Amino acid sequence: MSKKLIITEKPSVATDLARALGGFVRHEDYYENDHYVLASAIGHLLELACPEEYEVKRGKWSFAHLPVIPPHFALQPIAKTESRLKLLVRLINRKEIASLVNACDAGREGELIFNYIVQHAASRKPVERLWLQSMTPEAIREGFLRLRRGSDMQGLADAALCRSESDWLVGINGTRAMTAFNSKTGGFHLTTVGRVQTPTLALMVE
Repeated sequence: MSKKLIITEKPSVATDLARALGGFVRHEDYYENDHYVLASAIGHLLELACPEEYEVKRGKWSFAHLPVIPPHFALQPIAKTESRLKLLVRLINRKEIASLVNACDAGREGELIFNYIVQHAASRKPVERLWLQSMTPEAIREGFLRLRRGSDMQGLADAALCRSESDWLVGINGTRAMTAFNSKTGGFHLTTVGRVQTPTLALMVE
């Protein structure tokens, strides 16, 4: 019998969905009933990494190596949650899993968390989107009666990916440029720069 794999953004949401839908048996880190397998991420499980051929060792950052604009962005597991990523990949690849339900938070970040997991798993299984504005049991059950097509969220997915990659480009290039500038008289003076961090710090200083 085929089943759908539901992936939530955090464990507490998986627990809420299991209670609302009912009939689940809890295994160590996931739930299962006759129709669904239900598991969660723990926030972001993957992050963008500099492709190895474009990496410059810390301490050797200079303006000569800037800007860093790789031809592609590589994903790497976040070490502290790698075991959860492996669990999700294993569940995605189970033979009886016919499709996936993105039940991550309704927004760009939730879209990104789910899509990075699917990309890492190299899955081509069909995707549906659970879109909730309320976590009451009634709202959850109603949401599962009105699942959206994954393709309907393509614009949101593109926006999430664009923000992720632009954050990476600003952070990597800004941090390396400012570190190189502040280290030009010797030593290594790490100076971090970020799209959100830097203007927020400037507001505090002003």
